[in-house]
Amino acid sequence: MNNLKKHYEVKNFSDKVALGFTKFLRFLADTFFKKRYGHRAVVLETVAAVPGMVGGMLLHLKSLRKMEDDKGWIKILLDEAANERMHLMTFIEVARPTFLERAIIMMAQFIFIIMYLFIYLLSPRTAHRIVGYFEEEAVISYTDYLNELESGKIEDQPAPEIAINYWNLPLHATLKDVVRVIRDDEAGHRDVNHSFADILEKRKEKKIIKTVSQEKNFSQE
Repeated sequence: MNNLKKHYEVKNFSDKVALGFTKFLRFLADTFFKKRYGHRAVVLETVAAVPGMVGGMLLHLKSLRKMEDDKGWIKILLDEAANERMHLMTFIEVARPTFLERAIIMMAQFIFIIMYLFIYLLSPRTAHRIVGYFEEEAVISYTDYLNELESGKIEDQPAPEIAINYWNLPLHATLKDVVRVIRDDEAGHRDVNHSFADILEKRKEKKIIKTVSQEKNFSQE
């Protein structure tokens, strides 16, 4: 069981940018969808499936270019993208998006792909931190969704067949069970991306230390 309340504290400017960007998108989601959690999930999962694919693609090309092992990062990111896509497929069955909402989905995906691609090219560390914060917000949103279902404010319903097959849920599973497993998925993605950002941060610090050391040795000569 993942810690659902875990939050990564801001430590530097890169983290501030990542958190600020995430809070801005959260504001947009809250403004447009309010408590229409099923429809919110459809749009957000469309966006959430982008980072893993973009990151995996860029790391794949980097691995080929530098002829270096990726340490398993590519598979992890592509698996994340595939998992987020299954979240989307599930909530399409639940929310049944309208033509307008499908148009918004396409537009949001197009815009976010371009934005995230540039962010990852400029700073992979910031890109992974953004996803880490995205997933923190996703955990919060799904917890709110689950609370509405458990209180009866939103009517529970049988779990879609696609969800039962993908997560190996009982045949009598309901939407509440689906939300729980998806929330756990998001918590896992949160931890992975924050860990990747931390690793990249440490690599950057080592490079700086190495550069300073080389410059110091050069000046002494």
